[in-house]
Amino acid sequence: MKNLLLLFSIVAAMLASPFAVGAFPGKDPKGGDCTKCHKLDKKDAEEIVKKIVPNGVVGEIKVAPIKGLWQIEVTAGQQHGAVFLDFSKKFVAQLIPVEVLDQQRAQQKPQKMDFSKIPLGDAVVLGPADAKKKIVVFTDPDCPFCRQLHESMKKVLAERKDVAFYLIMFPLEMHKDAYKKAQAILCDKSAKLADDAFSGKEVPEPKCSNEVVERTKALGISLGVNSTPMLVREDGTVNAGALPADKLSEWIDGK
Repeated sequence: MKNLLLLFSIVAAMLASPFAVGAFPGKDPKGGDCTKCHKLDKKDAEEIVKKIVPNGVVGEIKVAPIKGLWQIEVTAGQQHGAVFLDFSKKFVAQLIPVEVLDQQRAQQKPQKMDFSKIPLGDAVVLGPADAKKKIVVFTDPDCPFCRQLHESMKKVLAERKDVAFYLIMFPLEMHKDAYKKAQAILCDKSAKLADDAFSGKEVPEPKCSNEVVERTKALGISLGVNSTPMLVREDGTVNAGALPADKLSEWIDGK
């Protein structure tokens, strides 16, 4: 199993019910052995493996160290790994060689976004408005990675006067209070209020309608934003995720 990385992949043909962590423990509530009720023969295993490793040859089948999973040993050419299957036979996790993932990453083109299509009128500006370098940041006040990035941005601005960050509110559905906070920030378009929100402080109730936050959300969706934080340089280069201040400064300069 050396040099293998666990990568979860859900087989489309098997989607039937949501996967819940802890839904398939090794023993049933009465203390019995689940393998007495759940069986997996080699033929079934081969049909499942072919969906994700077409040239894979199934070897040993056993109960995995992780409760509620079968471990199916698979050989494909010179590679040997495992496929993990939950007891319901609906969800699969595959072990993929790290070198294969590295090759895939190397072949991927950096994500780009048309900066000219991003209106900045609804953005909250951190830094000098006349800064030479403009960075757009799609962000969520309750996103922990956004909060990390916010601190990095403040450190960068303390050292550089040629950079301005344009915060575009993109509250995620998973953060139930983020929408109201984003709305309040956009009502005043206040950098101070944004700083309070990203610092975890209380923010006042919104003083305006939700028209602006709806507009910024729609903008993000139209541009393919599906996570936060997401930074965009003027050349269209995108960075998804938080960066420490030194790395952020290097990224701004295209390094």
